[in-house]
Amino acid sequence: MKVKVISRNPDEYLRETKRDIHKVQRNYDPDLHPLEAPREYARALNSVKLERMFAKPFVGNLDGHRDGVSCLAKDPKNLSILASGACDGEIRLWNLPVRSCIRSFQAHDGFVRGLTYTPNGQNLISLGDDKTIKFWGLEEDQEDPLNTILSKTVVSSISHQRGETRFATSGEICQLWEHTRNEPIRSYQWGVDSLHHIAFNQIETHLLAACASDRSIILYDTRETGPVRKTVMKLRANCLSWNPMEAFMFTVANEDYNLYSFDVRKMKSPVNVHMDHVAAVVYVDHSPTGKEFVSGSYDKTVRIYESHKGHSRDVYHTKRMQRLTVVSWSLDNKYIMSGSDEMNIRVWKAQASEKLGVMKPREKAAMNYHEALKAKFAQHPQIKRIARHRHVPKHVFNAQQEQRVMREKAKRKEGNVRKHSKKGSVPFVPERKKHIIKEHE
Repeated sequence: MKVKVISRNPDEYLRETKRDIHKVQRNYDPDLHPLEAPREYARALNSVKLERMFAKPFVGNLDGHRDGVSCLAKDPKNLSILASGACDGEIRLWNLPVRSCIRSFQAHDGFVRGLTYTPNGQNLISLGDDKTIKFWGLEEDQEDPLNTILSKTVVSSISHQRGETRFATSGEICQLWEHTRNEPIRSYQWGVDSLHHIAFNQIETHLLAACASDRSIILYDTRETGPVRKTVMKLRANCLSWNPMEAFMFTVANEDYNLYSFDVRKMKSPVNVHMDHVAAVVYVDHSPTGKEFVSGSYDKTVRIYESHKGHSRDVYHTKRMQRLTVVSWSLDNKYIMSGSDEMNIRVWKAQASEKLGVMKPREKAAMNYHEALKAKFAQHPQIKRIARHRHVPKHVFNAQQEQRVMREKAKRKEGNVRKHSKKGSVPFVPERKKHIIKEHE
């Protein structure tokens, strides 16, 4: 009996040193592979189908609060620790890997309005409806606050300056505080009743922005004695988040169901309008890379946007999740945390179909190959349709249909008015300028 075997001399394909080039056994001549493109298209189609099949973004929930979750804070020095405040004044510290509460204490009478860590991660600062600002140590045996500051005005939000011992609070006015003082070192006011959200820039650390009750967004510089600029929108801005990689960019969550990305150097119109929500957007937070951000809305969904695109790339929802109150993107860019008014904190994957845990080299190479295929054929209609299709709850789907009809009606009406009016009397207004009323400097 004859047995034919393929034999290769190791000297022909083994490298003498690590810097030698691998010998490739395959001939890449296109004449020898006439069906390469159809084969790769079929693989890309299978890859995108498998991605949607394995898209299971929900990781787990943190259960224990007895009232709605009002705020979240990320530990800057420890990825596994999360702090949360509730509407009953309770603060809890969570261990995310094991999803358990490691400490809880009653901090305030009424809502916990704001939570933030100091830059060194050693203390936690909270403020509540009882007009107090409290400093907490993170040791388990410390039940009482390290320091309590009684504010003369109502405080509604807090943000800490990066690398400094100063923090800012919003309320009836914007106030700047020092850790070592019980009185604000500076106050800013610009003719508004109240400020409901405030945020420090993480790159230009002296820059500060706030959302006000008169539908305006106000910019402050802590080196100046007064506010710098104000832009008034048609509806109220609920929350604001600075891009951690682009110093002059920030995104605003608005009552008109949209989010707006602004450049502080040109505030007359937003750089981008991000749509898709069907109810007021209440919170927004950027990813550490600055390429994406996450938003939470009263329509009971969490949406993930790419910073330069106007529509969401993914939407997360569950049957039991109610109106969102706060969302947060973890500092390792892997997870998203969301708090809602039915007392739960949920943990989601930032990439819905990403495999958790350690991957072997061959598995990682295969995943990279599939990602390259999906990017190569991303504009093919079938692959594009499968990649962007999402199931949403019935109330969201019906609201989307209703809003589509309303937009088409308004567009048709404007077209008819323009058709039957004097030429040039009805100007075209870009979508990015429709929502801004005026700018003050």
